[in-house]
Amino acid sequence: MSGMTSHTVRVAGRVLPGLMLLVGLFCLAAGPALAQQRPLVTQDPESVGAGHVLVEAGFDYGIDLFFPASGLHGNLLRLPMLGLVVGVSDIAEIQLTGGPYQRLSVGSRSLAPLADQVVMNGDRTTDVVDMVIGAKVRLLSESSSRPAVAFAFATKLPNSKHPNGIGLNTIDFYTSLSFGKTIQSIRFVGNLGLGILPDPVAGRSQNDVLTYGGSIARAVTDKIDVVGELNGRASLRSGEAPIGTESRSMIRAGARYTYGAARVDAGLLLGLTTRDPSFGFTAGVTYMFKAFTPKG
Repeated sequence: MSGMTSHTVRVAGRVLPGLMLLVGLFCLAAGPALAQQRPLVTQDPESVGAGHVLVEAGFDYGIDLFFPASGLHGNLLRLPMLGLVVGVSDIAEIQLTGGPYQRLSVGSRSLAPLADQVVMNGDRTTDVVDMVIGAKVRLLSESSSRPAVAFAFATKLPNSKHPNGIGLNTIDFYTSLSFGKTIQSIRFVGNLGLGILPDPVAGRSQNDVLTYGGSIARAVTDKIDVVGELNGRASLRSGEAPIGTESRSMIRAGARYTYGAARVDAGLLLGLTTRDPSFGFTAGVTYMFKAFTPKG
């Protein structure tokens, strides 16, 4: 194909089946929409509510990932992926995510800036999952004429280290605006923000990235809904982005089943860049309960 790079071919080959899957899911669905959460990562502007605590746990498995800083290629399992959200008021919440274990089954290795720092026994390497701490505040409530709007910020801590070949050992900062609107039976959510990512190799510079996300949720019954999203980041650097801060993009599509205060989910992952998994899947459970009554 003239004028088309191998990267473009790969992206097109991944995005078309993913979009067809999303269209098929939502053509089958009907009924009232539910708020966004696992298996999606696009943030809904609505908070969990004052005094409520949301706990989630799950796993994800990605096939054919590439870690450009360490040069490792392979399949990544993260288990369990944990999340905690505490509603400190009707409009604000504190968020914490992370996990104690991730394992990369290495299929091949490439030349990379930090490849000589990787210490491996055999064809596997393990590490913890970086912890992310943040907060979200709803600025505007949803009305018949406008979407709900929220402001969020988060910091990723450097828990995963260079010798394991998975982490970048950097402190990243993110800030974003979230928008959400329910139209008839469908919940639409959008995120737009900025990420500041330090250069993990040189350590003397940073790369600013545009973060984005768009998701849809629609109910099949009062207990089952189907969901999908496109979520990622785009490097704002005019030239080549520093290793480890490149553009990323992922399609997620799945379903959720609600039983009382608990919700079980499962989803498929489709990466759109060479650093994302070519294919993957995720599953988990979410539970929300009233923990305390804020005073004042």
